[in-house]
Amino acid sequence: MAMGLVNVVERAVEIGASAVQIFSDNPTAWRRREQVPPEAAAFRQRLADLDVGPVAIHAPYLINLAGPDDELFGKSVALMRHELAGAPEFGARFVNVHVGSHRGAGLDSGIRRLVDGLERATDDLPAGGTDPSAPLVVLENSSGGGFAIGATLEELAMVMDAAAARGLGDRIGICLDAAHLWGAGYDVSDPAVVDEVLVDFDRLIGLPRLAMVHLNDSTSARGSRRDRHAHLGEGQIGRDGLAHLLCHPALDHVAFYLETPGMEDGYDAVNVARLGDLASGRPLTPGPMAAAGAGAEAGLAAAAAVAAVAEVPT
Repeated sequence: MAMGLVNVVERAVEIGASAVQIFSDNPTAWRRREQVPPEAAAFRQRLADLDVGPVAIHAPYLINLAGPDDELFGKSVALMRHELAGAPEFGARFVNVHVGSHRGAGLDSGIRRLVDGLERATDDLPAGGTDPSAPLVVLENSSGGGFAIGATLEELAMVMDAAAARGLGDRIGICLDAAHLWGAGYDVSDPAVVDEVLVDFDRLIGLPRLAMVHLNDSTSARGSRRDRHAHLGEGQIGRDGLAHLLCHPALDHVAFYLETPGMEDGYDAVNVARLGDLASGRPLTPGPMAAAGAGAEAGLAAAAAVAAVAEVPT
């Protein structure tokens, strides 16, 4: 938010963006501002003027709807509800949140808790699956560390099935983060494995439920359950797998977002340019191997022909 909401849209277009992801407020604090920023209306107008969208809001990192601690659960529900209620002010189609951690209580317990939290957070709010002005809750897969739920497609399917059984099916979609898939053990550097992942996703969940992809490379080892993002083509996943995911015909309906490092230092433009490089088979646009803030989900980014993203630090 530091650069101003209107400037976010204009910077995105400047570097070739067609979509943005933002934080609506401080992503590492429980306290929320009482009113939406006064720029919100101008932000929505500029999005429309420049044909930028869909807008995604990344929910604060503090939220854990799957944990056993009652106080943290209550605060997480309230914070998630705040994000969903305020999302239309930003013109946001998606509110993206991490599935969460059961903190040792067990997978089944964590999924029940998560669905309870989603039900409470969305109660009496418009449904994003049926109301075009309302945001869709988009659950993001995890790399699997720290009792995190959703590191496998099977676990994501369990969550979606449990949510559907509670009448939440129209309110929830999925975001697949390439770096998280890699950290969880999926060899998405191999185009054949990318195909297998998408076939399995369609069988277990249904590709229409896939709303977002976070197209991130990773510095972590495959299966390490660690989440460290890298510039496109400079990490362990590499260009072949990322290009195949980016250009996959089964994902024409999906919005792609970047959470690559060093965006606020100008590397947003480098990585957006690399989207075109990946898609066309060109050599990658030059950029540093080690950018400031590697692995952090902060800064600005966006997408070229497909969608890419900006997460803007407060």
